[in-house]
Amino acid sequence: MRFALQDRNAVMPVIVRSSDAPYRWKIEAAPLAKVANHEKKMPNGFIRKDGYGITAAARRYLEPLIRGEAYPPYGRDGLPGYVTLKNVAVKKKLAPWEG
Repeated sequence: MRFALQDRNAVMPVIVRSSDAPYRWKIEAAPLAKVANHEKKMPNGFIRKDGYGITAAARRYLEPLIRGEAYPPYGRDGLPGYVTLKNVAVKKKLAPWEG
């Protein structure tokens, strides 16, 4: 939203790691021409030589991204208490479009 408010287009917000210890990150803009329809793979050094596990380098990289779990609150019935939307229409702010 910040990029849109700055009238920036043809960019995608991306998370850039700025520090491993402590783990820190920031949001930057990546030009769509550099990221759209491109696959980014994990480095070869992240997979063990036997092909069946990850290396210590992969664990250091991934650990801040997967540490912990955010469990939803549960109701008395044992079901997760997810948000219920009110589905109330908002008042129109723009004049009808005339093409």
